[in-house]
Amino acid sequence: MTGPVISLPGRREPYELGEPGAWARPDGPPATRVAYAAAHVVADPRGDNGPGRPAVVDWEATLRFRRHLWSYGFRVADAMDTAQRNMGLDWPATSELIRRSAAEARTIGDPADLVACGAGTDHAPDAGTLGAIIAAYAEQVETVRDAGAGVILMASRQLARTARGSEDYHKVYGTLLEQADRPVILHWLGEMFDPHLAGYWGSRDVEEATASFLALIRDHTSKVEGVKVSLLDEDHEVRLRAALPSGVRLYTGDDFNYPSLIKSGSHALLGVFDAIAPAAATALAALDRAEQAEDEETRRRNIALYDEILGPTMALSRKIFEAPTYHYKTGIVFLAWLAGHQDGFVMVNGAQSARSVPHLAEVFRLADKAGLLPDPDLAVHRMKAFLTTYGHAHN
Repeated sequence: MTGPVISLPGRREPYELGEPGAWARPDGPPATRVAYAAAHVVADPRGDNGPGRPAVVDWEATLRFRRHLWSYGFRVADAMDTAQRNMGLDWPATSELIRRSAAEARTIGDPADLVACGAGTDHAPDAGTLGAIIAAYAEQVETVRDAGAGVILMASRQLARTARGSEDYHKVYGTLLEQADRPVILHWLGEMFDPHLAGYWGSRDVEEATASFLALIRDHTSKVEGVKVSLLDEDHEVRLRAALPSGVRLYTGDDFNYPSLIKSGSHALLGVFDAIAPAAATALAALDRAEQAEDEETRRRNIALYDEILGPTMALSRKIFEAPTYHYKTGIVFLAWLAGHQDGFVMVNGAQSARSVPHLAEVFRLADKAGLLPDPDLAVHRMKAFLTTYGHAHN
């Protein structure tokens, strides 16, 4: 049986799609890793979601997508950079997202176990003193806590601009951690994801910044549930993971090296899981079987399956997250549209225009190679419509 065929930009021969992966929904979350999928928001295609305009969100589709992620055993990391924080999702929409996502989680379980939300300072862009930054953080933390979700302390552009050294970071985060009623996740977002965050933790030297980060965690270990690190540096993450105090999880945010990092012991909080959730869930189930196996043959067989599933997703992820990395959200939303999770390829802040047609055509092809287009006919129909809109001839 042959699959549907389409002509893609930059390829001489028509491209024939393969079979979608046979991804089974697990009975529950992974047993040996904690896995968060950072989720995107679905813009209302009827809304005025142009650059600089207030975000207009399709709430039903946005919550439906979170149910999709939960159905594959993932926790949801919400109101994060994948949801276009600091790139179009304004605070009114963000606070509504936090409330709605936590309320939706409550229909199936404890929202604190199912969703963690980013708390930052983006609603106070002019905050220019440490006191004002602490107050801005505290306001967002209260919003997340009131909703019943877990807290992820996001990196702050305002703090990066204002801080004069590691002591200022320790003052802000130390105050927030002392006030926390439950342990939180700290987020170290590299400048490849947001250039405004260069020099975070008090130094542009990554080893000096790491020392500052670790000192903060050691001073407040009981208030830190885990750290989410998005520096795209596998060796650094392994060293940092080994240096963390006992009981503090390392959540990889490395969308270039996640298969090996998860296999070697990292937990996960990944934007790419938004796009590859069905495959990733099957791979994590295989990793569970490998680590719980009583015989070497079972362990090896399931490690091989884990590698076989996630291997093709790596090429896709590296394409989605290629420089400029902060535009990765466009590829994430494009795949959600191709997979039938939303009706339109439109984003808040007009961000659907941030990637080129050839880039998105390659995302389409690599998603198919990874078995991540559940309805190939629908995906081809939508891809042809997209190419026609941008003046590309196709079959």
